[in-house]
Amino acid sequence: MQRAKFALPSSVTLLSIACGFGSIVLSVDNAHAGYAADYRLAAALLVLAGIFDALDGFVARATGTSSEFGVQLDSIADVMNFGCAPALLLYCYGFVPMGPADPTLLRAGGIAAFFFVACGALRLARFNVNVGRTDPKYFVGMPITAGAACVASVVVAWPEPPDTSMHGWLVVLLLFLVGSLMVSTIRFPSSKQKKSTALFVVLAINIGLLIWLRAYYFVLFFLVYITGTLALNLAWKQGFRKIAPPVVYED
Repeated sequence: MQRAKFALPSSVTLLSIACGFGSIVLSVDNAHAGYAADYRLAAALLVLAGIFDALDGFVARATGTSSEFGVQLDSIADVMNFGCAPALLLYCYGFVPMGPADPTLLRAGGIAAFFFVACGALRLARFNVNVGRTDPKYFVGMPITAGAACVASVVVAWPEPPDTSMHGWLVVLLLFLVGSLMVSTIRFPSSKQKKSTALFVVLAINIGLLIWLRAYYFVLFFLVYITGTLALNLAWKQGFRKIAPPVVYED
């Protein structure tokens, strides 16, 4: 039993991989059929993969079974679940249906999807080598999990595939924009921020908005999240210090 408990965190990570793989299968099978419910389910599986991704670390800490093997497995799972799976979802959702009518859009969509995957992989590699060298209260670049949720939120809000080239090109722009944010040096707040009453008020507001807006809430959330983060980084450059900027280490 003492040895067996070391398999618990990895088992949770494998459940996360199963969700990512399920999302990929659904996206590919639905590419030409274009059923909105299947696209939304594929996006929901990515959310479930994110939940398992958060749980594996919690299980490892709770059971005292953290290991280098678990860290490497988790990183590989993140590339698949939050890099490949959402990119393929957006490719099948936004470009395959328009391919016969607009081959240029199909090729551009393939390039944009690969760009997203590449940026996600680079983002993870940079995170892995910078552990302990950056302020834990801030991520350097958008986290890959947030990037995946950001692009998937579009599918959750509007599960019907785009029916015009303009909508398809907007999906291309979305993939390039989120991919660029992941490899940028913009500091995004992490969950390790100091807890305060204001944080719980914001959480309550978000729960209320989720109940009210439902599927559209996630698009609004990421619009505010990205816009607010960009504004905060710009304010720091202008000398704003009411919110403490991240600590910069010499190493």
